[in-house]
Amino acid sequence: MHPILIKIGPITIHTYGFLLAVGVLSAIIMSQILGKKENINREILTNFFFYTFLVGLIGAKFFLFVTEIDFYLKNPAEIKNLLTSAGVFYGGLICGGLFAVWYIRKHKLVFRQISDIMAPAIALAHFFGRVGCFAAGCCWGRGAEGCALAVQFSDTRATTGVPLHIPVYPTQLIEAFLNLLNFIVLFILYKKRKFTGQVFAVYIFNYSLIRFCVEYFRGDPDRGYIFGGMDLPFTSLSVPQLISIIGFFVAIILYRVFKKKAVEESSK
Repeated sequence: MHPILIKIGPITIHTYGFLLAVGVLSAIIMSQILGKKENINREILTNFFFYTFLVGLIGAKFFLFVTEIDFYLKNPAEIKNLLTSAGVFYGGLICGGLFAVWYIRKHKLVFRQISDIMAPAIALAHFFGRVGCFAAGCCWGRGAEGCALAVQFSDTRATTGVPLHIPVYPTQLIEAFLNLLNFIVLFILYKKRKFTGQVFAVYIFNYSLIRFCVEYFRGDPDRGYIFGGMDLPFTSLSVPQLISIIGFFVAIILYRVFKKKAVEESSK
C-alpha cells in the first residue's frame, strides 16, 4: 500500500485521490470517444460525466457515514478521514444514477444512448478507483493465512483501520482486475451491440455478479449484513449482496425492455 503519493511541505497528494482523478479523466475521455460517434454535444457530455461522478463520490462517502454513523458519532475526529476513504460504491452508484436521470431529462438526452456510453466509462473509472483503494488500504479482504494471493498491509500512515501485518485477500486488486475485464467486454459489446441500451444492461448484470462474488472475501466491516456476518461469510448475506441480487433482476428487466423498444422502433 502507498496511501500518500507525494508530500512536499504542507502539500499532500493522496494516492487514492490521484487515481480517482485519473479514473474520472479516463471516463470523460472514453465518453468523448464514444459520444463523438453518437453526435452528442461535447460540452454537455463532459459536464454530464464530471458532475455525475462528483455527485456519485459525495453519495459514496455519505452512505459510508450513514452505515457507520455510530462509529463517527463516537469518534467525530474520524469524520475528516472520509475525505481519503473510498466510500460505499453502491451509494455512489445510486446518487450518481439519480443525478444522471435528472441531467438527461433536463437536457432532453436519450437515456439508452447515454447509458451505453456511460457503462464502459464507469467500469474503466472503477478500475482506477479500486487500485486507489488498495493503495489507501480500504475495502480490504478477510484473513487469508496460507493463501498464495494474500497480501499484508504495513504502512502505519493508513487511516482506514486496515489490519497491519496480517495476510488478507487482495479484494481491491481482484475487483480492479474484474472491472478492467468488464470494461473490455463492454467496449467490444458497444461496437457489436444489437440494440441501444444493451451495453448498460449488461454492465449492471456484470457488476452485480462481480460485487456479489467479491463480497465473500471482504473483511472490512463497513457494509452491514442482512443476516449472518463476516465470521460465516458463505452462509451470510451482506447489504451489497442484496443490492447485487436486485441488480440482477434490474439488468434482466432493462435488457428485455430496451430490446422490445428497439424492435418497436424498427417496425415503424
